[in-house]
Amino acid sequence: MTSTGTLQRLKGLGPATAKLFEKLGISTLTDLLHYYPRTYQDRRPDEKPNDYNSNSLTVFKGRVLRTQEIPARSVLIFKAFLENEQGRQIECTWFKKRSFGRFRFDPFGPMKKDFKLNAEVWVIGRQEDRNNFFGNKITVEEYYPAADPLSALHAGRLTPIYSLTEGLTNKQFRLFMHEALQTEALQTEPEILPPALLAKRKLLGSTQALRGIHFPAGLAELDAAKARLAYEEFLLLATAWGIKRTQTKILEKGYSYEIKRTLLTPLRQNLGFQFTNSQKHVINEIFRDLQSPRPMNRLLQGDVGSGKTVVALCAMLLAAENGYQAALMAPTEILAEQHFITFEKMLKALGVKTAILTSSTKAAAKRKILKELQDGTIQIIVGTHSLIQEDVKFANLRLAVIDEQHRFGVRQRAQLKEKTAKLDLLTMTATPIPRTLALAFYGDLEVSTLTELPPGRQPIQTEAATEKLAFMRVTDEVAKGRQAYIVYPLIEESEKISAKAVSEEFEKLKTVFPQFRLAMLHGQMTQEEKEAVMADFAAHKTDILIATPVIEVGIDVKNATVMVIENAERFGLASLHQLRGRVGRGEHASYCILVAEHAGSIAKERVDIICRTCDGFKIGERDMQLRGPGEILGTRQSGELEFKAGDFFKDRDILTWAIEDRDELLTQDPALVQPAHRLFKQRLIQLYEKNWHLIDLS
Repeated sequence: MTSTGTLQRLKGLGPATAKLFEKLGISTLTDLLHYYPRTYQDRRPDEKPNDYNSNSLTVFKGRVLRTQEIPARSVLIFKAFLENEQGRQIECTWFKKRSFGRFRFDPFGPMKKDFKLNAEVWVIGRQEDRNNFFGNKITVEEYYPAADPLSALHAGRLTPIYSLTEGLTNKQFRLFMHEALQTEALQTEPEILPPALLAKRKLLGSTQALRGIHFPAGLAELDAAKARLAYEEFLLLATAWGIKRTQTKILEKGYSYEIKRTLLTPLRQNLGFQFTNSQKHVINEIFRDLQSPRPMNRLLQGDVGSGKTVVALCAMLLAAENGYQAALMAPTEILAEQHFITFEKMLKALGVKTAILTSSTKAAAKRKILKELQDGTIQIIVGTHSLIQEDVKFANLRLAVIDEQHRFGVRQRAQLKEKTAKLDLLTMTATPIPRTLALAFYGDLEVSTLTELPPGRQPIQTEAATEKLAFMRVTDEVAKGRQAYIVYPLIEESEKISAKAVSEEFEKLKTVFPQFRLAMLHGQMTQEEKEAVMADFAAHKTDILIATPVIEVGIDVKNATVMVIENAERFGLASLHQLRGRVGRGEHASYCILVAEHAGSIAKERVDIICRTCDGFKIGERDMQLRGPGEILGTRQSGELEFKAGDFFKDRDILTWAIEDRDELLTQDPALVQPAHRLFKQRLIQLYEKNWHLIDLS
């Protein structure tokens, strides 16, 4: 695809409109052709129900019988009475607000020319009385004179609807798009897909697909156009990852690990619990990778509470046993602090030198940490984005662990790997990724999955309820000697956001639960304050912990049996599932209660999903559908998964085709040097080599 043709060649598109197009990322005719519709409206009269019908939208072509103007105090009203093709009379109405009590010109002047007696007009509008079966009265949104051949772009067809910026209308945009499709920009559109794959999958050619995506003749052509363009997007990215994986596997890291057990055995003896079979299996997979001559690049996924952290710690201790340094990077200070506390507790008796580095680390402490990282004194470092700053240098960093990997972009993960010549990388996520997606778009990663929870974990009864009922459950459980969490989304009240805040609610809850011991925990407290609050809760010196999502991970109090999440509509699926995982850790029945009294439709859906299942894989898949794969896979920041035609869930069959054909393509022609693959390779380089600076396609 080449960037040819200036937009201002299009009729009526001047410099001011070109600037509006630039806001949409459109600067050439080719950009315009590849700006696909957001959705479609089926404006074909009497069409059978389909995905693009709107029950409230009425579309018909009628003959003008008469017109009428009705003046009113604040508005002018224009009515046109049309006879549709079935012979039914329909009354169409337009309203115009008065300006300063009167109009300087006739606001309906242009319309009167279009609605002359016996003229045929396409009308798109909504019924005034939806209970009237015959729908004889319509409030008009758009109309098009049937005599104008361009009316066929807007009515009587599957009509494209685009995401636009203020100052552009869909009517304008469709006219510009129609004209662009007549230019040489479409005729010279290169066919980048190899002919063999086009034939194998029976796909449309590139020019036919572009015509079909913008102005499809019907549902069949639209589906075919979408399939072709989605396949192209999937195949390009899957191939890029496949090449990256191959290139990663031929690297020699130049160092090795020996399992000495000087730290690993004491850790296991001091844990106080046994590894699950799943943990043992995954640890062995990771150790095999570490002992391999090739750099490890492994994704560790597992549900909340499945024990990912201790698995990662085993890998980090293997590095420490061999005289290497290991780093764990977390997306937030809260999470980094919780990991650091956990590590300190587990490693206290082992003599392993650990440290934490975040943006809150004081200057003197930071200078000391930087020095000890550079001279090798610190064996395990935990931190946030601070670990990838230029002034952070390591003596012999060999293993990096990235937690909640989807919150980091591809570039940030690459920056950590650049801290040393060769690096073993373990990324972790509690949002399990569907296998097909992992195969396609984590093509450079091996995937390990923790499939079981530690013994003794209790099922958690989850329900949506009012605050009153939630607090009754808290009272009942705490009266039995149990403990509870009440979580709020904010620290202080915000005028802009309607959500309860932990600081204000803490004072109110003292009067709601006067018989119990309450404590507050939030991210703006000092590290020492947070540690003290969590230690008191763990020791049952506190009955109810009032907190922000600071407790999302890392807290393990077996006596806590109730989790109340206030303003649950403000939390994402992953956060709701993580918060729920703070209870159900002991022998007692546990409860998660979601208070979401102002939830919209999407928020209600999230709440319903959490109430229906505790299966992290089902939740992760639905989370990806709601949020999009770019956010889950951590690629949204660099744009690799911002697909315009493909949908990972609706187009699973096409995604499977792309993975199969990627594997076959790279087996036959690993460097893509065959003539039939030349244009495909050029497009691949254009899209991905510059973005990732990780793939060599030269």
